[in-house]
Amino acid sequence: MSATDRRPDDGPSERSAPSAPFEVVTMGRVGVDVYPEQTGAGLEDVRTFAKFLGGSPTNVAVAAARHGRRTAVVTRTGDDPFGRFVRTALASYGVDPRYAAPVPGAATPVAFCEIFPPDDFPLYFYGRTPKAPDLEIRPEELDLEALCGADVLWATVTGLCAEPSRTATLEALRARGRRGATVLDLDYRPVFWESREEARRWTAEALAHATVAAGNLDEWETAVGTRDPEAAADAAHDRFGVRTAVVKQGPKGVMASDASGRTTVPPVPVEVVNGLGAGDAFGGALCHGLLSGWDTERTMRFANAAGAIVASRLACSDAMPTSDEVEARLEEARHAL
Repeated sequence: MSATDRRPDDGPSERSAPSAPFEVVTMGRVGVDVYPEQTGAGLEDVRTFAKFLGGSPTNVAVAAARHGRRTAVVTRTGDDPFGRFVRTALASYGVDPRYAAPVPGAATPVAFCEIFPPDDFPLYFYGRTPKAPDLEIRPEELDLEALCGADVLWATVTGLCAEPSRTATLEALRARGRRGATVLDLDYRPVFWESREEARRWTAEALAHATVAAGNLDEWETAVGTRDPEAAADAAHDRFGVRTAVVKQGPKGVMASDASGRTTVPPVPVEVVNGLGAGDAFGGALCHGLLSGWDTERTMRFANAAGAIVASRLACSDAMPTSDEVEARLEEARHAL
């Protein structure tokens, strides 16, 4: 019986090794996104909705799979039909679902959003209190061989907001010993934390094990105490030993800082439909660039274009582009100059 055939109460018993090591393993949040099919309307006025796989690290795994990478996500779902939907959807996108086990008695979280283009997309989380099942990832259940053998491990700050996920995330980061690319998505969401100071404390512990850190200006302020892009990157390098710091600056583009220096690339112009999945598309493309051995500028341009494509579409997971689509968008942008 395959992982996708198991009923929710079968648990994470099927742990046979993949035919080849995973290239990308992400860890953390999962859920179901319920998005309105009418834009510019509050939820009280929306008539119809569409259902999608959601959760930032889950979407990053889907995005990397769209670029042909062997991926898996370490998470937990509810013991319900939405949990079965998650595992079926993961498999359909080419993401190994073996580590997306159900938590008995728990409900899979659902996120609703409102869509007010170009830059207002309020999110409403349901089923994440008192604690979402993806925060029940336990250190003793981790497949450390798979986590350490992956070329890229993608962990998130949200995974640090509660136990046992916090200890499991830190255990995974420590076990890797900065092998390959160990990415920390700064992913600070105030609704999941008692305070920014608490988030900063645990983010510092995780940064000490990361080779790459990525986030927007507010997330960098949470991580290192400054919104200045260059100062934030310097703090990541000097205080934590992070090799590559990626600072997303909205309309000012993305700055990446590493041993080769600082590189800033402009945003790709796009008519925004829903900006919520753009960062996850960026993340999957960043993983692809790291695995491809590209230089920093090429990786940032590719990731920016991937994010722009998803921002021009309604969904997150369903909207993740292939490499050919991203290259075509970059070519269009070059001709538009």
